[in-house]
Amino acid sequence: MFETLLLNFLFLLFPVMLFLIFFENISCSYHRNIFILLAALTMVLCIAKPIQLETGFIFDLRYIPFIIMALFGGYRYALPLYIILNIYRFYVSGEGAVPSFLFSTAVTAVIPLYSKHFMNLASRGRVIAATVISFLTMGFYLITLIFMIGELSEQFWMLTLNALTTYVGVMSVIMTLIEKIIINFKNRERIIQSERLNVVSELAASVSHEIRNPLTVTSGFLQLLNKSKSITPEEKGFVELSLQELNRAEKIVSDYLSFAKPQLENMVYSNMFAELEYTKNIIMPYASIHKVEVKFSFNNTLNKSYDRNQIQQCLINLYKNGIEAMKEKGGGTLTIEVSERKQTIIISIQDTGIGMTKEEISRLGKPYYSTKAEGTGLGMLMVYGTINKVEGTIEVHSVQGAGTTFHLIIPA
Repeated sequence: MFETLLLNFLFLLFPVMLFLIFFENISCSYHRNIFILLAALTMVLCIAKPIQLETGFIFDLRYIPFIIMALFGGYRYALPLYIILNIYRFYVSGEGAVPSFLFSTAVTAVIPLYSKHFMNLASRGRVIAATVISFLTMGFYLITLIFMIGELSEQFWMLTLNALTTYVGVMSVIMTLIEKIIINFKNRERIIQSERLNVVSELAASVSHEIRNPLTVTSGFLQLLNKSKSITPEEKGFVELSLQELNRAEKIVSDYLSFAKPQLENMVYSNMFAELEYTKNIIMPYASIHKVEVKFSFNNTLNKSYDRNQIQQCLINLYKNGIEAMKEKGGGTLTIEVSERKQTIIISIQDTGIGMTKEEISRLGKPYYSTKAEGTGLGMLMVYGTINKVEGTIEVHSVQGAGTTFHLIIPA
């Protein structure tokens, strides 16, 4: 039994390691098919090599990969696995084929219903939830088995003890491993994004500094030329116009530099109400033109030190993107909610626009990537850079055709 248990545990570890080695860096759009294929392979191997007790009873771990996929992916993952599971189970045949079909049907109908709530749990909560669900699933299976065998012998209680402890133990280990991989992946993405933003910021600061030098020299010579009495009034007008444009260029460079590095004169310490109220008022005319209703609520008492100009530009970029996402639908609602939770400020910006795919979400904040045909991606790059500077994180949830929600999570 112990050798078979270790073999089944290896079957469950195999797809996790295979994904990390070969498939981690492929496009997100293919992940669903790969997950289903690997989970199906694991279920088939578990059915083919069941765990046999000395008492004569056998059981397998087929429902561990099934439960994990159903919880993480809902019916989109569960239904294909349900079909594959039953096709192979009927191929193996035996007296338990029909009860297995009925039990798997009940499991497929119930467990994916919990998927949405499961995905909103914290990492530790998901491990506990999956473990409890696997315990209840096996417990339900054993209860149905009572009606089939008709008596509660010592052998049956041995099966119950072994099956429940095995399912709970293996599920907790596999889920802990999966959650650790997810955390490591998010941390790596955060580090890569932070490094990318630092490079862009340094480049912006360097370029701005180098451009300022020739602008200053040119402006100085034009000012000297403007004081000359040998030039005509018309030429003097040209010089003044040139000086105005140079001053405008200097202002643009200064603004660009302020996005690269927080400016001391712009630093404030507050609960962000003034910035949110100001940016909401700024965006209202643009929202009205595109028939977008703006809803605003503020419930935050926590303070944070930040660059006022950067935060304002960050919020305006997100509002503008949300409004533009609703243009194709002829309008909608932009909801801005500010709240506090465990010493963090949470700014939620939700639209009812066209939404984004997981592939598009994964590429947000990268230089020169934009979901808009005419976009440059620098606006979202600035958003991610600003939130990174205040040690915050951005979570994006989107459903195609239903809209997108940005959660700016900023530690107070």
